[in-house]
Amino acid sequence: MRILKDMEIPKLKFPKIKMDKVEQIKKEDIEKAKKVKVRNTPYEPTTYKTIKEVFERSTKLYKDKEFILEKFEKKGEYKKITFGKFREDVINLGTALESIPNLKEKRAIVIGENTYYWYVSYMSLLCSSFIAVPVDKELPENEIINLAGRSRAEVIIYSKKKKDVIEKIKSKLTNIKLFVEMYSDEKLDEETRTIGIENLIKQGKEKVDNNDDSFMKIPIDPEEFKLLIFTSGTTANSKGVMICNRNLAENINAVSAYVKLYPEDRFFSVLPLHHTYESTIGFLVPFATGSSIAVCEGLKYIVQNLKETQPTLILAVPLLIESIYKKINSTIKKSHKEALVNSMIHITNALSAVNIDIKRKVFKEIHENLGGNLRIIVSAAAPIDEKVGKWLQDIGMLFLQGYGLTETAPISALTPEYEPTVGSVGKSVICAEIKIDNPDEKGEGEILIKSTTLMLGYYEDEEATKEAIQGEWFHSGDIGKMDDKGFVYITGRCKNVIVTQNGKNIYPEEIELSLGKIKEIKECMVYGKEDEGKELVITARVIPNREYIEEEYGKDITDEEIHKIIWKQIKEINKTLTSYKAIKQLEIKNTEFVKTTTMKIKRNEELKTK
Repeated sequence: MRILKDMEIPKLKFPKIKMDKVEQIKKEDIEKAKKVKVRNTPYEPTTYKTIKEVFERSTKLYKDKEFILEKFEKKGEYKKITFGKFREDVINLGTALESIPNLKEKRAIVIGENTYYWYVSYMSLLCSSFIAVPVDKELPENEIINLAGRSRAEVIIYSKKKKDVIEKIKSKLTNIKLFVEMYSDEKLDEETRTIGIENLIKQGKEKVDNNDDSFMKIPIDPEEFKLLIFTSGTTANSKGVMICNRNLAENINAVSAYVKLYPEDRFFSVLPLHHTYESTIGFLVPFATGSSIAVCEGLKYIVQNLKETQPTLILAVPLLIESIYKKINSTIKKSHKEALVNSMIHITNALSAVNIDIKRKVFKEIHENLGGNLRIIVSAAAPIDEKVGKWLQDIGMLFLQGYGLTETAPISALTPEYEPTVGSVGKSVICAEIKIDNPDEKGEGEILIKSTTLMLGYYEDEEATKEAIQGEWFHSGDIGKMDDKGFVYITGRCKNVIVTQNGKNIYPEEIELSLGKIKEIKECMVYGKEDEGKELVITARVIPNREYIEEEYGKDITDEEIHKIIWKQIKEINKTLTSYKAIKQLEIKNTEFVKTTTMKIKRNEELKTK
């Protein structure tokens, strides 16, 4: 996946600040800086109980302010949709959905790319008597059929891009009583049970105009099962996670205590909305704070869309952030500005130490290529190289990390903005408690979570629920440690652990982070490969960074030479590892890894490929 192939950085023109500038800081400036009060406690959090409460407040308070920015035509401009318009569409759609006769289960699937009507549909369901079932748009046909059956959904709302797939499998979706197509004004077709969402919204509007206020009067129990999310994986082993309104509302409250957000903020939506990370932190949080959301057209349009929408905050996964980091630094290197940039980082960090912050001014050229206003980058879903986060902080970004799972809807830990700690996934949020179970000599053990964001349980799977939630504690399956300040560090995943013949545990994520520092490697996966004697051989499966390799070693380089170059670098990494963790075998892969839509490698599926 060439995420930022076309990113261009113009000639960098940094202000001329001499090295002796640090020593020239006046004594009174230092004394003044010492008097600046530095926050070290949480902000006053919000106290929401349901999403409907948030909906009622935000759509009235920010009625005339822009909420969603989206391009509805490929070569068109971004259009702005206000909170007021969003309110009308949500209420009208919800009113129409509630009037559908003969629905027993009242469960609705939402499937499609990030788009305005996805937001409208999801919010309508959360504020109604329905249970929302967001589904991954990348699922194959058989899995959509299976999840529709497992969830007992009776309505499916789908985007135009999913129309052909839905039409193809419609006869097998026997429990679906109504098919709703986004961006369609088609009237109800009794035979195919299909209607356009815009027609449905019109029907709802007619009822509302005739004083039907039943939708907003629907009571929402904070503890009621309102959201069903299936974990990533095949339908055979994916679990259904049951979420209530309280779980979602507590996410908003938790973020408000650690990060100060404003109506002037603009989120950049690039991750899939069916995932709780994006639908909760990337949608419900900015909705609550009156912030706007700019919808990215797709991965290849990221740089263009950043410049067009000028967001202040982006939620991302490590692969995306690392791609931005590598591309910018590659461009800096090509322009022979490495020494200058490093010098400026040294100077501006020294100034920042005494509360004199000129980073954004000094690194203006870099910031402008990311829209100019980006102040916060949040990384979650997987480990990230610490140097990437440190570099982003060095050029004037606020780099935060979060930790959670679908089962915690999703947030459990977050970096407080007033206490940035690169390398950690943050502290447990105010509504949660985290502890390390049976820590070893390095303080590492399974991460246990107790939180008001914790799921109600696994859907129709009492045994799995009891296994995951023991007493009040949720067993995350993640391995980590915690420092004396309460900051959590993730070191591995229980199910990914490689157990050697002599009983040693190896967490591949730890080694993968080390390999990620090799410039010749684009992506990698470490696993235990059985040899002929059934012994496990620590193996690295690597996708080469061919663009970098060709620049450094020439375009005529062979695969055999690439293997030798990367293996030489791996041997250097091995010197830094404990002997039993050393990589013994290298596999070069020339196609993409099998991944989830949040860019995590599906290890089991990947190992089935050659």
